[in-house]
Amino acid sequence: MKLIIGVITVFVCVLGGYAAMGGKLYVLWQPFEGVIILGAAMGAFIIANPGPVLKQMPGAMGSLMKGSPYNKETYLELLSCLFQFFKLAKAKGNLALEAHVENPHESDIFNQFPTVAANHHAVEFICDYIRLITLGTENPHELETLIDEELETHHEERHQLVDAMQAVADGTPALGIVAAVLGVIKTMGSINEPPEVLGKLIGGALVGTFLGVFVAYGFFAPMTSSLKLTYDAEAKYFQAIKAALLAHLSGYPPAVSVEFGRKALLSDTRPTFAELEERTGSLQPV
Repeated sequence: MKLIIGVITVFVCVLGGYAAMGGKLYVLWQPFEGVIILGAAMGAFIIANPGPVLKQMPGAMGSLMKGSPYNKETYLELLSCLFQFFKLAKAKGNLALEAHVENPHESDIFNQFPTVAANHHAVEFICDYIRLITLGTENPHELETLIDEELETHHEERHQLVDAMQAVADGTPALGIVAAVLGVIKTMGSINEPPEVLGKLIGGALVGTFLGVFVAYGFFAPMTSSLKLTYDAEAKYFQAIKAALLAHLSGYPPAVSVEFGRKALLSDTRPTFAELEERTGSLQPV
């Protein structure tokens, strides 16, 4: 919804302002200029990026359409899920967690928290590190180093697509110039035409420059920024898991361990201590 509102606002303000100045909207209808610019941008994107980055694009567009899924409720559910794991471990030992991490789809803990269970990467991340704990990992510093390596790799993979989209945003104005130059070349082939004909041809050529700048700074660059913020929020989600796991491994009680995770979150989406305490206090024992 946010993306749609933004797109409508850009179109209304730019085209509406142009029309209000007396501009003729039909002059801007130059579909082949759009084919040149957007087609070349798409081709350059394909040339510049490997297959794994290209495969991320449909999911990224879905994320842009739906907006960031990481909000206060999402983090409350995550911390509550971790609290259940830590509480079970304190009551019955870390080995009691083994069945939950070996078969997460059948886990009574994961099934209590649908947004966590639906996040494949989060489930895999939690299971991998709880499994290491059940196998005897006891040094929080060594585990932190390993988690940091994985999170850095995940961050780099995510930002490959962000960098690729930013490159498209940076290059589109230049492709607009290409379209404009081609329009000028076409105009020069009609140099003996009367001024009214030449005026339309020159105007059509200049639309290429306008369109390149318009889509670059009106759409591609903001979409890249939005996607980066979504991936940064995802990174905070995993940082919260990391902080809570390390606190649990250090021997803190479940309530304190999830408090470590809560403190890793940004202030605008971070649940309060009271909200987290109320949520964890209402959980049914596993």
